[in-house]
Amino acid sequence: MVCEDPTTVSPSISAVEVLNSMGDGKKYITSEELKEHNKPSDLWISIQGKVYNVTDWAKEHPGGDIPLLNLAGQDVTDAFIAFHPGTAWKHLDKHFTGYHLKDYQVSEVSRDYRKLASGFAKAGMFEKKGHGVIYSLCFVSLLLSACVYGVLYSKSFWVHMLSGAILGLAWMQIAYLGHDAGHYQMMATRGWNKFAGIFIGNCITGISIAWWKWTHNAHHIACNSLDYDPDLQHLPMLAVSSKLFNSLTSVFYGRQLTFDPLARFFVSYQHYTYYPIMCVARVNLYLQTILLLISNRKIPDRGLNILGTLIFWTWFPLLVSRLPNWPERVAFVLVSFCVTGIQHVQFTLNHFAARVYVGPPKGNDWFEKQTSGTIDITCSSWMDWFFGGLQFQLEHHLFPRLPRCHLRSITPIVQELCKKHNLPYISLSFYGANVMTLQTLRTAALQARDLKNPAPQNLVWEAFNTHG
Repeated sequence: MVCEDPTTVSPSISAVEVLNSMGDGKKYITSEELKEHNKPSDLWISIQGKVYNVTDWAKEHPGGDIPLLNLAGQDVTDAFIAFHPGTAWKHLDKHFTGYHLKDYQVSEVSRDYRKLASGFAKAGMFEKKGHGVIYSLCFVSLLLSACVYGVLYSKSFWVHMLSGAILGLAWMQIAYLGHDAGHYQMMATRGWNKFAGIFIGNCITGISIAWWKWTHNAHHIACNSLDYDPDLQHLPMLAVSSKLFNSLTSVFYGRQLTFDPLARFFVSYQHYTYYPIMCVARVNLYLQTILLLISNRKIPDRGLNILGTLIFWTWFPLLVSRLPNWPERVAFVLVSFCVTGIQHVQFTLNHFAARVYVGPPKGNDWFEKQTSGTIDITCSSWMDWFFGGLQFQLEHHLFPRLPRCHLRSITPIVQELCKKHNLPYISLSFYGANVMTLQTLRTAALQARDLKNPAPQNLVWEAFNTHG
């Protein structure tokens, strides 16, 4: 709502700001003055030069309060365009403070990015979801049926192990569908996407869609920030940069990422333990889901998330219990986890070896941060089903609402834009990305063994960009 008396907007607005006009009848504040409104109790943002007070809205924001808090006191136009459909613009007016940003500027990169996003929207690409969802659902149903049949109707140990592998493959495909639902790409409406997320996420995989959205939205906003991006905060087991040796404070978790002797020991051998950790990474996701659902944090649809999770912990133990003995049960679970571990590896390949930084994300370098913090995986089109569209990591980060069926087609356009603005576009083979990730982990591991003179840079990144 526009305030008739600007002095009542916020206690921190001074008389200088009130009188700061440019003769066009509008009231203005500067970017420096906007930065003062960066607290949960006083949270302002700017979109296309108009200043909005979203202090109260942050508590109701469908994407959670973390994205707004991370970008508080800044112009967030590019991030807003990336995450919101055109229908969201009409909801902004009720949060308008009456102020405009006096020194609002648009970089050439942002100008081109917004033009590209507008073109995709006009072409209806965000609404054209293709038939991939139907195919994926049929494929997942077939995999789950084969798994259950193998467990219930065969007495062969190897059939049981194959069933475990099939279950792991099904979980991988379901995770891609859950990812699509979480970004509102899967179904036609937000309500159906919510239902799909809880059903295929909580009920079938045991991983809460509420947990996923909480962490994933923060990851997108603060891509590869060591203290803001939860997807890089894996101490004491893993560290992608020696900057983590300084025991940074995780803004996301609100606690210190302590680099103690135990963390130093694990990190020193992380290039050896990386794949074994990925094989059992699912256990951590189950734990994170439970911790969030029992926490005091405000969680959208907490009851439905708890119900869905309970459904998983009913059917999955029952299925495992139908195996003839405990060795087979343990082996079945481990095989399913190991197959799903391939997906955990893929998630880390997209970011672990990319450039990292310390500090909050900035709204005025959205495109640049996405290009520097992501790595694409090169593959043939017939393998797209296996990677779930996430091999086009940069394309997805730039246009998170874009259905995966369009990501391959926009790749040349994104590459050309990166080339035009001299920005990195890294695309490696699956093997090459594994090698680069292991090199990054090994570099940090060797630095962890000798903390007398730790190098603060990600050396693999520097070498890549220096020598191509």
